[in-house]
Amino acid sequence: MLRQKRCQSFAASAAMFVIGVLAAACSRDPVETPELSPAAAKAQAGQEIAEALCARCHAIGLEGDSTHPEAPPFRTLSEKYPVRLLDEALAEGITVGHPDMPEFEFEADQIDELITYLESVQPK
Repeated sequence: MLRQKRCQSFAASAAMFVIGVLAAACSRDPVETPELSPAAAKAQAGQEIAEALCARCHAIGLEGDSTHPEAPPFRTLSEKYPVRLLDEALAEGITVGHPDMPEFEFEADQIDELITYLESVQPK
């Protein structure tokens, strides 16, 4: 009987300890994620556009091969022309590229975001 009471006492103490730890963890300020600079936020939004619309054919990051043989990796676009000059083509519906590339038309803020991302993956 004494052994059973000791076990119950230990279990109750352990439970109270766990509850105390959880309560302390919950009472702390939540971890704040650092706010992105406007340029970094714009590049991140552009990356999300590229992931959603372009990544099935193009390598959109700093490395890797494009899955479509005629789709250039985004990091090589500046070898052909300044990527900033893509703004008009993106606004009017880009029709260059591989023959089976879908035609996309973007809003002005999306164009700026996508071009900011494209510039961020070009070799320095």
